[in-house]
Amino acid sequence: MQSQANPLISMMPLILIFVIFYFLLIRPQQKKQKEHDSILKKLDKNDEIVTTGGIHGTIVNVKDQTVTLRIDDNVKIELQKNCVAFVSKKRDA
Repeated sequence: MQSQANPLISMMPLILIFVIFYFLLIRPQQKKQKEHDSILKKLDKNDEIVTTGGIHGTIVNVKDQTVTLRIDDNVKIELQKNCVAFVSKKRDA
């Protein structure tokens, strides 16, 4: 007579793969998203930022969903907050 393998033992490789994916992919991405969200909440006038498209500029105005960015003399653009990649220099306090 053959004994049947425990179903939990046969599922162990699948569970192990999920745990590895969680700690190597999912968890770091969630942490990075939380950091990005906190950066977006702290945006303020005169912060120098870089957009996801690589545009460097200074914030002129902050609204709920958008920011107005000065990229050159007399050149301003309005873009979504989620397009801000990072703050290169905070404003002088």
